[in-house]
Amino acid sequence: MGDPKIKAMILDVLKPHSPSLPVFATFLAELEGVEEVDVSLVEMDERTESLKVVLNGPAIEYESLKEHMAKQGAVIHSVDQVVVEKEE
Repeated sequence: MGDPKIKAMILDVLKPHSPSLPVFATFLAELEGVEEVDVSLVEMDERTESLKVVLNGPAIEYESLKEHMAKQGAVIHSVDQVVVEKEE
């Protein structure tokens, strides 16, 4: 049996208004191990947006994801759900 892999995550993310949601979602989809990205705006204030980010893929690397998001000024506030599967 192989190592367990993160297959899905639901995150609460805070980011500046720029980039736009389509650009941010596309940026996240560029990350290796991510195949599907679903981003929803939860709340907006003068300078930031709170997002619900749903990621799916064969092998999502959490630390790489955090670093990738930081390039756009985004931070993970919380990890609300994680799905992990063992490779056979």
